[in-house]
Amino acid sequence: MKINELVIPDSSACSAALEVATAYCSPALLNHSIRSYLWAAAHAKASGIAFDAELLYVSALLHDLGLVKEFDSHTVPFEEAGGHVAWVFGAAAGWPVERRVRASEVIVRHMGDGVDVAQDPEGHLLAYSTSVDISGRGADALPAELRAEVLGRYPRLGLAEEFTACFREQADRKPDSAAAAAMRGNIAARIAANPLDA
Repeated sequence: MKINELVIPDSSACSAALEVATAYCSPALLNHSIRSYLWAAAHAKASGIAFDAELLYVSALLHDLGLVKEFDSHTVPFEEAGGHVAWVFGAAAGWPVERRVRASEVIVRHMGDGVDVAQDPEGHLLAYSTSVDISGRGADALPAELRAEVLGRYPRLGLAEEFTACFREQADRKPDSAAAAAMRGNIAARIAANPLDA
C-alpha cells in the first residue's frame, strides 16, 4: 500500500484546514495531524471501513488545535476546545450545522476509548490513528512500505518530546481531563517507546 492508493480528499474545506493547521501548529504537530489522517485512511482501506474522507481529513488536521496557545482553554479539555474550533471552522466553510457537530464529535471522541466503528466510523478511525501515531499502538498492522513512505514524507520532528510536554501541561492545569488520565496511565512511557520513532 502506498500513499497514492489512499483516499486523499480535495475540497476547499480540506485546503483551508491544511492552511489553518500549518499556520497554528508546530511542524511536528502538523505532521502528526497529516499522518493521523493517512494512518486512518490506510486502516479504513485495509479493513473495508467506509468513511467520509472530507470530514475525517478536516477533523484530523484540526484535532490538536486545542493544544496550541492560541486555542488552549483553561476551562475545558483540549479535545473539547478543538471540537469548538472545528464547529466554527465548519460554519465558515459553509457546512450545515449537523456536519459541524459531526466534526466536533469526531475530535472530542478521539480521546475516548472504544469508539464504535458502526456508529461513528470517522471517530473510530481518528481514535485509532492518533493512538498509532502517539503511542505506536497498532503500528505494526500498517504495511511497512507505507510506514516508511509516510514517515519519510512527514517526519516526526521530535513529536514525542513535544507531545509529552503538552500533555503534562494539560494534566497539571486540568486534572480531570482525559490528558491527565493518560498521564496517570503512563502514556509518557508509551510515547517514548513508540516504534515509529525507532
